[in-house]
Amino acid sequence: MDDSTRRRREMVEVQIARRGVRDARVLDAMRKVPRETFVPEDLREFAFDDAPLPIDAGQTISQPYIVAVMAEAAHIGPEDRVLEIGAGSGYASAILGRLAHRVYAIERHQVLADSARTRLERLRATNVRVVCGDGTRGLADEALFDAIVVSAGGPEVPKPLLEQLAVGGRLIMPVGEAMRLQELVRIVRTSEDHYERESLGQVQFVPLVGSEGWSADGTPLPHHRAPSPSRLRSSQRERLAELVAEHCEPIEDLERSSLDPLISRLADAKVVLLGEATHGTSEFYRLRSRITRELIEHHGFLAVCLEADWPDAAALDRRVRGGAERPLREPAFSRFPRWMWRNAETEAFVSWLADRNHGLESNGLRTSMHGLDLYSLDNSIGSVLDFLERVAPRAAEAARVRYSCFSPWERDPQTYGRAVSSGRMEACEDEAVATLEDLLEQRLEHIAIDAEGWFDATRNATVIREADRYYRAMYRSAAESWNLRDRHMMETLEAILEHRGPGARAVVWAHNSHVGDASATEFARRGETNLGELARTKWSDAARLVGFGTHTGRVAAAATWGDPVRFMTVTPSHEDSYERICHDSELRSFCLSLRRCPSEDLKMQLEAPRLVRAIGVVYRPETELLSHYFQSSLPRQFDEFLWIDETSPVTPLPSPIAAGDPETYPFGL
Repeated sequence: MDDSTRRRREMVEVQIARRGVRDARVLDAMRKVPRETFVPEDLREFAFDDAPLPIDAGQTISQPYIVAVMAEAAHIGPEDRVLEIGAGSGYASAILGRLAHRVYAIERHQVLADSARTRLERLRATNVRVVCGDGTRGLADEALFDAIVVSAGGPEVPKPLLEQLAVGGRLIMPVGEAMRLQELVRIVRTSEDHYERESLGQVQFVPLVGSEGWSADGTPLPHHRAPSPSRLRSSQRERLAELVAEHCEPIEDLERSSLDPLISRLADAKVVLLGEATHGTSEFYRLRSRITRELIEHHGFLAVCLEADWPDAAALDRRVRGGAERPLREPAFSRFPRWMWRNAETEAFVSWLADRNHGLESNGLRTSMHGLDLYSLDNSIGSVLDFLERVAPRAAEAARVRYSCFSPWERDPQTYGRAVSSGRMEACEDEAVATLEDLLEQRLEHIAIDAEGWFDATRNATVIREADRYYRAMYRSAAESWNLRDRHMMETLEAILEHRGPGARAVVWAHNSHVGDASATEFARRGETNLGELARTKWSDAARLVGFGTHTGRVAAAATWGDPVRFMTVTPSHEDSYERICHDSELRSFCLSLRRCPSEDLKMQLEAPRLVRAIGVVYRPETELLSHYFQSSLPRQFDEFLWIDETSPVTPLPSPIAAGDPETYPFGL
């Protein structure tokens, strides 16, 4: 026995077998494949150490133990066809070749593919074929595979690899949002549409670079929303549900149970962002109302900001704080989705706030209501012109000429955006910007006449400018239009706080998809941000993000954009979702503090990305996994999570109907 053979046997016995690898075929393959052949010549003295070693192209050869663990986890039989992603030096390919009938190994670096091919030929590994290409796309021409082993870490499992895995097949891959720290997972395809997933522990691999992984410069590439393939083990989900039940704060009655622990955690915030998992659930509105009333009455919050259009919410503000009625071109909250704010639950809160405010002598102490969204092109144009006609008729005439650029698209802004994007007409951005600049330049004169009116007109002029950009961006990029919208929400929120004076604090009502931190979700991989992430960046811990969730029940929603409201049954939550963990706690409703989680074990286990549901004004149960679920790390997305296991729909109120409704992305969020 030569020295290399002896050291290789010792490596297998001490570093691999004694650490728990039991598969006799794997251990035999590790003894027979000469690792020293696959490392650079000047590093061969370290070939039997349990450590990764550098090879060409800035890559590494994995430590022997990890190669053995992945091979054993793949349960490779002698008749199996195996796909390896990230061949590197070819060492793992050679190991897999001794276990399988046929191995296809993909390597993106040509120099590595060539050298691996040469080494394997010298070892007469004739059942291993090395291909140079994008491993994240798999090898469709040779699919299906009984096992897929990925020797590089990606932000998620590439969908092509899942599709190329045979039923009963096993996929082993390091997965994680950090480029060099991942969780090694095993995914088993149990049927055409179902996969099971389990964790094999924390690992560190080089990045998986490709069209379905990381970009070469280290940034995540944009991905389309896709269903998660992963399934939690039932025992793991049960343990998590037990921890949630143990450490949450039960809410027995939404109307009467004490919320003091939650309120105390929110009371010192600059902004409290209250979410909702749907746009049509009564319990979400009622619970937000309770929290907001507490923050206004006992902690001095001065503004309530809605995911609603500015001029529509301004009509509410005049009602709750007092002020002359200002007619709108289209009635407030008359556009689709009318039930989102024109419902009995919102009306109850507005009535309460009006009664409270009217009991206060000082208008400066009255809590205001505002809209953060940017769809109101027609009403905003009308509001700017109405203000200027009252305070500066000549300026009004100039603005009217400028805004005529939008005619006849004010009520059909999507058509305007399409026409500009296709080159059939010029954009109106210059005209919108010029009117806003005039308002800002005449600030002192206008404020002296009507300070509140000037602020309202300035915000409407800003809406017009941003709406122009948004409707044009819709036809270029979904991510760009989403980001433009949420940045506008953030700018509006900052302007409201500044207007309300030093020390002013605000509560925001918006969908979870806007309120939760986008950097903790799959949206970040597509280059999308949101209001919650921007607020955390601006105010750090002084921004508190509160998410909501439900398992099942009924919801007010439309089957498709523009349809009448329907009361639809919410499909029970997906078994791989955070919602299913909460449901399995067997509690009707509760609050789970994530920012100050009383259990580090619970927080750590919840941080692994899982599915979370988002239903907007459109609900499509038949495609729910694709349409309404995305991946998130819940403790990083929210500071608090409020759970109502079974919910009921909001009660819509009668309203006039307006034409030209804009569609939001995605699915009415």
